[in-house]
Amino acid sequence: MSFRTLDDADLAGKRALVRVDLNVPMEDGKITDTTRIDRVLPTIREISGKGGKVVLLAHFGRPKGRDAKDSLRPVAIALAHALGQPVTFVDDCIGEDVAKAVSAAKNGEVLLLENTRFHAGDEKNDPDFVKALAANGDLFVNDAFSAAHRAHASTEGLAHVLPAFAGRSMQAELEALSAGLDNPARPVMAIVGGAKVSTKLDLLGNLVKKVDVLAIGGGMANTFLAARGINVGKSLCEHDLVATAREIEEKAKAAGCEIMLPVDALAAREFKAHPGHRIVPVTGVEADEMILDAGPISVAEVVLKLDHVKTLVWNGPFGAFELPPFDTATVTVAKAAAKRVKAGQLVAVAGGGDTVAAMNHAGVAADLTYVSTAGGAFLEWMEGKALPGVEALRQR
Repeated sequence: MSFRTLDDADLAGKRALVRVDLNVPMEDGKITDTTRIDRVLPTIREISGKGGKVVLLAHFGRPKGRDAKDSLRPVAIALAHALGQPVTFVDDCIGEDVAKAVSAAKNGEVLLLENTRFHAGDEKNDPDFVKALAANGDLFVNDAFSAAHRAHASTEGLAHVLPAFAGRSMQAELEALSAGLDNPARPVMAIVGGAKVSTKLDLLGNLVKKVDVLAIGGGMANTFLAARGINVGKSLCEHDLVATAREIEEKAKAAGCEIMLPVDALAAREFKAHPGHRIVPVTGVEADEMILDAGPISVAEVVLKLDHVKTLVWNGPFGAFELPPFDTATVTVAKAAAKRVKAGQLVAVAGGGDTVAAMNHAGVAADLTYVSTAGGAFLEWMEGKALPGVEALRQR
């Protein structure tokens, strides 16, 4: 890889400032999903095990100044439980109290500093704030890919003033993404779903130049169907973007990228679980019906195509997967992809909020090559954009 990892770092006796993503979902003061905590444990344990002081930097929520509800204190308790060792919580991320706590810590111990976003200087990437953070570290480890699309002090600025390394979670993410689009085994297939074309214009524009097959699902497929002159009834559809959809199809044709759209659908008159529904060709949707999932012929075509590709990149579900039976297409394709990954025939990288939930729902999250929990950063990478937090780690 073109960036330094923990393999290149001298950690013994060093103060390692480690940027992690601990922005975990919380209800009534209790963490409801520990995935982001679990992802950073290997990096923390390795630095601690090699005799480094682990000084964790993280954000929580979107506070405007100090706000008790956005404190990382409860996260420190959960992190200590997951690590199986004490975590010292420090009530700020810069200043004298932090310096004293870091100095007092023994090699191998772990500290979690308070929310970096309690200071406006973090999001502004203020040089003075960067300097204040850097005062408590000998080296910088970025293990927060999900925040890498932001040029903040704690994600990008520190990499310019301290020796910088990718943590194990960051390293795994970058290696998986490289295998997905940067240097993939071909043929490459992308599945893009979700509600709206408007939120994924840059993504679609980039993918048609990089992949061999692009399967489009979800509400956004309806816009492409409408662009082909098909009446989609009451389906979610951005009729003002049909011209854009046609342009994307033209770009795909010029680039030699095959676009797959549903040929049949599960159509219903109500948006709810288990409504009366029917399987129809996409040309047979009634005026008062809406398409809520791809139909069995469409699913079979996608699964068949999967048998002939070597790399899959996936963002967004095929249908309203939260409402059965409109999870059928997503679950069937996800299980087919997982089966090929297990057989060593496919590299499958999936990411984005709804996609993670969909892969968990299908029970295949652990079976794919990599499932990224990063939302915005994963999307921007798929769009072909440079991520400041990653660029700052590159070896020069």
